[in-house]
Amino acid sequence: MKKIVVFGSKHCPDCAPAREYLTNLGIKFLYLDISENMFNLKKFLQYRDTKEEFAEIKKSGKVGIPCIVVNDGEEIIFDYKNFKG
Repeated sequence: MKKIVVFGSKHCPDCAPAREYLTNLGIKFLYLDISENMFNLKKFLQYRDTKEEFAEIKKSGKVGIPCIVVNDGEEIIFDYKNFKG
């Protein structure tokens, strides 16, 4: 079974629809709001600061959420509508 973590924020307009989309597909995931506490933010930044998938996002000045992380970084997905679990 895949371990799926979704990073988002209550301040992000795309994060609630991403959660709803995955829930409607029946995908089980852990949601971490990066604006809720420092632990969640640091966990997200571990990926953002080290994974090549974030290069274009950082260049454009974006945060990179919602972000789906599969199996501790084995796969990182930003377009939740392309994620099928």
